[in-house]
Amino acid sequence: MKLATWNVNSLAVRLPQLLDWLAGQPPEAPVDALVLQETKLTDDKFPHAELAAAGWRAAWFGQKTYNGVALLVREGLGEATDVVRNIPGFDDGQARVIAGTVGAGDAALRVIGAYFPNGQEPDSEKFAYKMRWQDALHDWVQGELARHPRLVLMGDFNVAPEDRDVHDPVAWAGQIHCTPEERAQFQRLLALGLVDAFRLFEQPPKSWSWWDYRNLAFRKNQGLRIDHILVSPALAPRVTACTIDKQPRRNERPSDHAPVIVQLAD
Repeated sequence: MKLATWNVNSLAVRLPQLLDWLAGQPPEAPVDALVLQETKLTDDKFPHAELAAAGWRAAWFGQKTYNGVALLVREGLGEATDVVRNIPGFDDGQARVIAGTVGAGDAALRVIGAYFPNGQEPDSEKFAYKMRWQDALHDWVQGELARHPRLVLMGDFNVAPEDRDVHDPVAWAGQIHCTPEERAQFQRLLALGLVDAFRLFEQPPKSWSWWDYRNLAFRKNQGLRIDHILVSPALAPRVTACTIDKQPRRNERPSDHAPVIVQLAD
């Protein structure tokens, strides 16, 4: 199974790019499920008909102007089941989480797509919210792992876990996405047994998933790796590849994020 995550930074703007990217996947290895972040659409505006026409079943959770997440499943695998929107028990007016079970029987996967809060800056109220949100996510994912040993957590985590995930660690030290508190939260998820699929393999240096629109950051390859795919212990031995596809970042009017893809053996 091939899974992907992509912060599209407005699905209304990026829908043609998304459809082109999905259609351009190799026929022998198509994407089976994809989570999206920052769709920035209310539920009534979600383009489910266009996606269905292209062969995708969708579950979505939207919000006007901000946030918004979706889970797409390739036709033939059925719709995602047991869909959950946002973190159960956590009072949150922002659309940041969608989860569903993809496939059936022994091949079923529990897929959680998440758009982690940005946090704005350390010591701000938005940063405090980010810490509360991540505490709630951690506790919920811990329970999900107990119920679903075959689990994938993926999305825009808004954290660069290590200095090697930052183009300029000195300049970014202590800044949002790179604070000790955010990195500690990432490590707490790993402590549940989750594995960073990207780090299972030798990767090219300076591999980022996000580049600021400003200052020619993409052209200069000045970015951060903040989009991640974490797999459960049961799935980690089945990961055969994990890559960042930079090509969509070269599009006209691109998202500032690139898709991240993981391949799982049968």
